[in-house]
Amino acid sequence: MNVIVYTKTRCPWTPDVTAYLKSRGIPFEERDVIKNPEYRKEIEEKSGQSKSPTLDIDGVIVPDAGVEEVAAALANLTDARK
Repeated sequence: MNVIVYTKTRCPWTPDVTAYLKSRGIPFEERDVIKNPEYRKEIEEKSGQSKSPTLDIDGVIVPDAGVEEVAAALANLTDARK
């Protein structure tokens, strides 16, 4: 599974989402859209917005996500692969 977490410095929701992924043993790449304008462009092209955290989970975009949305997206992907 390939997971990219697009973040913004000081986003209050990012630590919860990344902690959730870590607790599940799901590796991810974090891309700060404030520190790197290319990442901001990337997420705007993928999702049509730049809110954070936004995740790209194997091509499934989960915009402006909290733990609940991430858990639901992961469950849907797992179910779809069965």
